[in-house]
Amino acid sequence: MPEERRNVAVLVEDDYEDLELWYPYFRLIEAGYEPVLIGPNVGTYRGKRGYEAKVALSADKADVRDLLGVVIPGGWAPDRLRRHDSVVELVRGAFDGGLIIASICHGGSLLASANVVRGRKVTSFHSIEVDLINAGARYINQEVVVDGNLITSRKPDDLPAFMRELLRALKGQRTKSD
Repeated sequence: MPEERRNVAVLVEDDYEDLELWYPYFRLIEAGYEPVLIGPNVGTYRGKRGYEAKVALSADKADVRDLLGVVIPGGWAPDRLRRHDSVVELVRGAFDGGLIIASICHGGSLLASANVVRGRKVTSFHSIEVDLINAGARYINQEVVVDGNLITSRKPDDLPAFMRELLRALKGQRTKSD
């Protein structure tokens, strides 16, 4: 019997929103998943409040077939992440493969760059609402929006609802892959 996939990518770049990376990271561990920090390059990245995240796997070496989903924390990191073709391709490949894509806060800017929001219902931090609408999304201002394999939230206050829906979706994804 093949080994069950339990890896969930958590994307990292400098100036990530600390809560939006570490809260999902540790909740994923508690739920029995294996979060994998992935960045544009191997190395250490710093959050907005100085916490370090050590990345051992670069986006160009990541294989979506090893993943159940992708988490995109906010902060200013998504604007940095979207500048790397390998990261954009990873998100697009995961989305096209039907994996769970969970984005919070400014993570939606990476979703727009990956061209995965057209015709989809999403939410985000209010400052990128127009960007998502211009990318073809249907914007809804609520704590969490689920549209198929796409889960989006607005801000750190929404993390409990975000994780509730992410964990529910991942459980469903694991059931489908069995």
